[in-house]
Amino acid sequence: MTRFEELFLPHLNAAYNLARWLTDNDSAAQDVVQESAYRAVKFLHRFDGGNPKAWFLTIVRNESYNWLKASSRHGTVVFDEAGLEDEPALSDGRTPEWQLIQGQEVERLQQALLALAPAFREVIVLKELEDMAYKDIARIVDIPLGTVMSRLARARAMLRLQLQKSCSS
Repeated sequence: MTRFEELFLPHLNAAYNLARWLTDNDSAAQDVVQESAYRAVKFLHRFDGGNPKAWFLTIVRNESYNWLKASSRHGTVVFDEAGLEDEPALSDGRTPEWQLIQGQEVERLQQALLALAPAFREVIVLKELEDMAYKDIARIVDIPLGTVMSRLARARAMLRLQLQKSCSS
């Protein structure tokens, strides 16, 4: 097994999750992760031996922002095939009504999260979805530890407000 596979392969799902939340596009997230993996291999000699997940997610974050800049500059439209896939059969025994309610709640949360500015969205994703330590988030986002904590508190409050707005409308 190569050094890259040992260090970074276990973190591909986290990389995709971060890229997906930042770009809000499945195919872009896949491209970002692929480019990030390429860069991680290319610059592996620069890895300091610290936290490989934090190092790799830093690359993913930077590539996500590069993609966002490029797509806004060029007016890029990316075709997302995720909605074209067949729905899996109801194999878990849950009723269609239950699944509809759950789907609506997930959709509501996703929309509220996407309503946040990327700087707030990324700290929520890294902390709540990827369970990263504050110091690793600070390293990935390149901000002081105290800023991570305050930004996360503000992001949670903003998310709560977005969810309350969606309930009242």
